[in-house]
Amino acid sequence: MKVTERRQLARLNLRTPLRFRALGVASDKTEHFTEALNVSRGGFFFASSAPLQVGMPIEATLRMPAEVTGNSAQEMRCTARVVHVRNEPYGDGRIGFGAEIEKFQAVPPKDRWAS
Repeated sequence: MKVTERRQLARLNLRTPLRFRALGVASDKTEHFTEALNVSRGGFFFASSAPLQVGMPIEATLRMPAEVTGNSAQEMRCTARVVHVRNEPYGDGRIGFGAEIEKFQAVPPKDRWAS
């Protein structure tokens, strides 16, 4: 059976810092630090040991490259939803998650990570 590609935006295979936390009443409020392994304007893929599930909303901050923003690289804060889980472990206990961005905004300079 052939898997249909659902992405409408091209993903860039590059690593960029990512911090996120799960949203919702019963979720773990811990802030997690990892990196996105690929990104697009519509979503990103990352590996984590966080207890995430399909459908779970997350709040994330990541550096979007110029190829995604259309001008210069920018740190963006977004709300996203986990849309798939790749259960094959990475060897260090992490598994892969795909997240679809629902909305995003540029992070003001005063709130950015130290460069």
